[in-house]
Amino acid sequence: MTEPRATDLRDLLAAVKCVLLDFDGPVCQLFARHTAPAVAAELRDWIQQRFHDEVPVPEGSVDDPHAILSAADDRHRGSELVGHLEELLTAEELRASVTAHPTKDANRLIRRLSAVGFRLAITTNNSARAVRSYLDREGLTDFFGEHVHGRMPDPRLLKPNPDCLRRALETTGSTAEESLMIGDSPADYEAAKELGVRFLGYARNQAKRRRLEAVGEMLKVSSLGQLLDAVEPGLRVE
Repeated sequence: MTEPRATDLRDLLAAVKCVLLDFDGPVCQLFARHTAPAVAAELRDWIQQRFHDEVPVPEGSVDDPHAILSAADDRHRGSELVGHLEELLTAEELRASVTAHPTKDANRLIRRLSAVGFRLAITTNNSARAVRSYLDREGLTDFFGEHVHGRMPDPRLLKPNPDCLRRALETTGSTAEESLMIGDSPADYEAAKELGVRFLGYARNQAKRRRLEAVGEMLKVSSLGQLLDAVEPGLRVE
């Protein structure tokens, strides 16, 4: 992957007033210790034990808790199973938030973006409760306030549906044209693209890069430090 020039990133920031951050990836590694495969296995076991059912998930997504939730909703839409499964996933994400690892330079980037005047919001498929638990732990809550937009009860609103981005634009009083999303998945990119929100890919490893490159042309960084360096001391967002 060719890294963007510093001028590219400075120009990108100069064009926006609001930054929307995906949570698991750009802000922290949520499942650093309480891993996503372990959570996914618990969700699958829970379904099997109570409903003697196995929900089909897309190939390669068997260890993705959100894919399991979506697959359960596809098969059992409107049932108590989906509601209970979402509650279980929220509990597991809250547990993971206690041991989540901050993404390198993320905390500094959040503080610097806020200091120069950017509006900030979280737009994530994770539970807003888990996000707030983590932000409280890291002393970041005040930088986002009410602008934490996580998973809704209806799994059909998970990204790539742009619902959480749309809510963030509304609460921050921002337009799509003046906003930027930082995400690390094709679903993030597709949600931003649907609303016309600028997108910066965070590709911390080769697998992330390949998945992002498969969905479209975009600026991508391998480290948030690159973006941190682009927030120049003299920058002020009006």
